[in-house]
Amino acid sequence: MRSFPIPRLPLVALLCLTVGALLSWLPDGELWRTRVWYAGLIATGIPVSWKTLRGMFDGEFASDVVAMLAIVGAIGLQQPLAGLVVVLMQTGGEALETYAVARASSAVEALEADAPRHAHRLVESTVTDIDATAIVPGDMLLVRPGELVPCDATVLSGTSHVDTSRLTGEPVPVKAVPGTILLSGSVNQEGALTVHAVRASQDSQYARIVELVRSAQASKSPLQRAADRIAVWFTPLTLLVCAVAWVISHDVARVLAVLVVATPCPLILAAPVAIIGGINRAAKRAIIVRNGGALEALAHVEIAVFDKTGTLTIGKPRVHQIVSDDGVSSDEMLSLAAAVEQGSGHLLARVVVAEADARQLRVTLGTELRDTPGRGVIGRVGDVTVSVGSPDFVRETMPQLSARLDQMELDADGLRAYMGSSSGLLGRIEFADELREDLHLLFAAFERLGIRESHLLSGDRTANVAKIAAQLGITRYAGDLSAEDKVRRVQAMEAGGTRVLMVGDGTNDAPALSAASVGVALAGHGGGVVAEAADVVLLIDDPTRVAEAVQIGRRALTIARQSIGVGIGLSLIGMVLAALGYLTPVAGALAQEAIDIAVILNALRASWAGAAPTVSV
Repeated sequence: MRSFPIPRLPLVALLCLTVGALLSWLPDGELWRTRVWYAGLIATGIPVSWKTLRGMFDGEFASDVVAMLAIVGAIGLQQPLAGLVVVLMQTGGEALETYAVARASSAVEALEADAPRHAHRLVESTVTDIDATAIVPGDMLLVRPGELVPCDATVLSGTSHVDTSRLTGEPVPVKAVPGTILLSGSVNQEGALTVHAVRASQDSQYARIVELVRSAQASKSPLQRAADRIAVWFTPLTLLVCAVAWVISHDVARVLAVLVVATPCPLILAAPVAIIGGINRAAKRAIIVRNGGALEALAHVEIAVFDKTGTLTIGKPRVHQIVSDDGVSSDEMLSLAAAVEQGSGHLLARVVVAEADARQLRVTLGTELRDTPGRGVIGRVGDVTVSVGSPDFVRETMPQLSARLDQMELDADGLRAYMGSSSGLLGRIEFADELREDLHLLFAAFERLGIRESHLLSGDRTANVAKIAAQLGITRYAGDLSAEDKVRRVQAMEAGGTRVLMVGDGTNDAPALSAASVGVALAGHGGGVVAEAADVVLLIDDPTRVAEAVQIGRRALTIARQSIGVGIGLSLIGMVLAALGYLTPVAGALAQEAIDIAVILNALRASWAGAAPTVSV
C-alpha cells in the first residue's frame, strides 16, 4: 500500500520538531528553529504528498487529499510547525495502524511459529531427517517422544499418548495405537510412533488452520468498505467547510486550521483495527473466522439452523435402554450380549461392550463365537447359546423365539439389536444418539443475544428429529431431508431478508453452510470440504462456542462503529471551531493527533477479552 518507509517519517518529523524547539534557546534561535522545521517539513511532507498524488492519478480520491492540502498550505503560509504536526499525525497514525494490525495478528504468527518444521522419513529401517514440506502422502515417518506430528497420518506401530489441545482444546491426551488417525500439530508424548503420511504437510489440518486465519486477516469486511466510502465523501465536505471559513473571514489561516483538524485518520484506521482485533480474539478462543465480512455477519444473525447428528448430538450411538419380554434385568441381558459381542467388529457390538464396561458388569468372554458381518454374532456363554443381531439373524439362529420376536418388533422404533438365548431369554437393545452437554446454555445465550428462532434440519428420520427437538425446546424442525432440501430451506429463509446462521458438521451440510449468511463448521467432522464451505470453524468440538462467536462479532462491530462515529464527530467539531477561529493551525493539528490516538486505541479493545463469555457453566 505504501512504497516509502512510513515508520521513519514520524521519527524524522518528531526529531525536527524537538531540535527546532531546542534551538529556540540559542542566539538567533527563532531563525534556526524555522529553518529546521521547514527542512523537516519538506523532507517528510514530500513523500506523503507524492504518495497521495500517485493515488489520485490512479483514481483514488480519499481523505489523504486533505492531509496533502494541509501540508502544502502550511508551506505556503509559513506555518512549518503546523505542517510538521500534520505529517506526524498522518504518518504516526499509519505507524500506529501497522502496530495495531501486527498486535491483532498475533494468533496467526503464533500458529505459524509453532508449525511442524521437520520430520524423520523411514526407508528400509533407515531414518532420514527431512523438512516437513518434503513429506508426500505414503511416506513412512518416525515421530519421537516430545515431537510434533508433522502431517496428518495414521499410526502403523507403537503406543503413546498424543496432546491435541492446540488443535481441539481437549486437555486429555488421546491414546495413539495402530490405526489411530493423528492430526498435524499434535504433540507426541511418551512413546515413539511409526506413522503413515495421509497428506502432505502443507495440506494437513494444521496448515489449513493457519491459512484460514491468514485469509481472514487479509480480507476486507463490508464495514471497512463503508468506512472507505465515508472517507471519500468526507474530503469534499472538508473542502466545503474550508470555503465557508474563507467566505466568512477571508483568513487563510482558518482554512489551514480546518484542513489540519479534518484529516479523518480514525475513519480509515478504526474499522480494520477493530475487525482484525475481533478475528484475533475469536482465534484465541479456538474460533476461526474466515474473513471480516463473516465477523460482521455474525453480529447480524437472526435465525440459527442446526444439523442434528454430530452437531447437537454426540454423533455416536449409545445404549439407550434394554427391553426384555419376560422381566429379566437389563444388566443380566447386557452381560450376556456383551459376552458374545466381544467377538464382533461391528460398531454396535463395540457400543454394547462399552456399555457393559461402563456399568462395571462381570462379563465372561463367549466361546465358539461365529460372526456374520452386518447381521449378527452367535456363541456360547457357559451352557447357554446366545445370539445377538438383526431380527432376521436371531430368527434364523433361534427359531423357537420367532413368534415372541415378531410381537416384540411391533412396538420397536429406531436403531436396535435383538438378543435371544437357548434358555428362552429374549430382549431388545435400543440405541440412541445422545445430546451434547450444556446445550441449554447455548440456547439461553441465543435468547439473550436476540436470536429469535432456532431450527433443526436433519437427514435422520422425522420421529427421531422430533424427539431431539422436544428435548431442546425447538419447535421448528424437519427430518428426512437431503442436502438439497436443507439448502432450499436455508435459501427460503434468506430470501425473506433474514440473516441465517447454519451450524453443521458433515459433508452433506456443506451446501447449506455456503447458502447461509454465516456457515459454522465443527472442525472435528466432515473434512476439508466442510471447513472450506464454512465462514467460521470451531476448532473445539463444542457447538456452545457458536454463541460466543456471535458475541465477539457484535462486540467488534460495536467498537468499530463507535470508533468511526466518535472520530467523525470530534473531527467535525474541530472543523467548526477552526472555521470560527477558535483553533489555530497548530492547535488543530495537535487536536487531531489526540483524536487519532484515542480512536485507534479504542478500536484495539476488540482484541481484548472484554466482558465475560456469553456461554458459561
